[in-house]
Amino acid sequence: MKFILGIDTSCYTTSIACVSLDGELLLSKQKLLPVPEGARGLQQSSAVFAHLKNLPELSACLRSSLPDGELAAVCASVKPRPYSDSYMPVFVVAESLGAVIANLTGVPFYTTTHQENHIMAGLYTCGWMQNDRHFLALHLSGGTTELLEVRSRPTGFDINLIGSTQDLHAGQFVDRIGVALGLGFPSGPHLEALAKMTDKPVDIPYYVKDLTVSFSGSESHAQRLIDQNADKSCIARGVYQALTKTIYKWLINAVDKGYPATVLLVGGVSSSMLLRKELQDQVKKTGREISLFFADPLLSKDNAVGTAYLGLKAYIHSKAKPAQAW
Repeated sequence: MKFILGIDTSCYTTSIACVSLDGELLLSKQKLLPVPEGARGLQQSSAVFAHLKNLPELSACLRSSLPDGELAAVCASVKPRPYSDSYMPVFVVAESLGAVIANLTGVPFYTTTHQENHIMAGLYTCGWMQNDRHFLALHLSGGTTELLEVRSRPTGFDINLIGSTQDLHAGQFVDRIGVALGLGFPSGPHLEALAKMTDKPVDIPYYVKDLTVSFSGSESHAQRLIDQNADKSCIARGVYQALTKTIYKWLINAVDKGYPATVLLVGGVSSSMLLRKELQDQVKKTGREISLFFADPLLSKDNAVGTAYLGLKAYIHSKAKPAQAW
């Protein structure tokens, strides 16, 4: 069986995935990078070193899971987003490893970005991979908070950035409050569990102006509540309430400007089942005609599934092109 190998080395997760040439997901493996207790992140140099330690273990999983597999192509996420000035050292690991494997095996090497990987993983979840689509994508993570107008194309996407945060990312807001409450990092799952212990959120202000959002004021207010010894679970629930209000108002502003009312939410923050329910409840309560779609919770977090499928699209597209006459 021939397969496409996808590699993604993000700020906190080493990921590989394999898909067959007929589109079956064969393998998806991730390993978190270790973060010291009480820390709110990793330096890029530490993350690069951690990726290099993780990759041999993940490659062993690949061979044991696909002992008779034949590599057809490699695709790697080589930068955070599809912009010329987008760069992070961690993605050099995926790019270098992917190029080495392709060179040694004589197979094609394709590149994509971490953001397109997330969007493609969402399309895989929704079953939209073979269809032309025009939609909004909301990418919510610790390193990205962007509202995107997206059009599918044969080998990837045309992406138009229409909105973003002016300060903290949504994931930073979650992680900073989580760590301040004594929770582990990344804090999302821990903060969500704490939030589910109550249905009485404290009121945390939120900020949306046109297509720009901000989380610094929300974070400062939550930090003051922590200093005042407010109930921890109520603070946690308040964080999710503030996220819900921010995202909903942001999407309403975009739709009112004429952007698509079909919205795909991707990225680690969107893996929260609490956030999903509150957003869906808000849309239902207000009666607005907005259709929300989410990547599978596991594929909302960092992974390489979208990268592998983008490699498959590039591979199929290259085979469909007529040979050039010289």
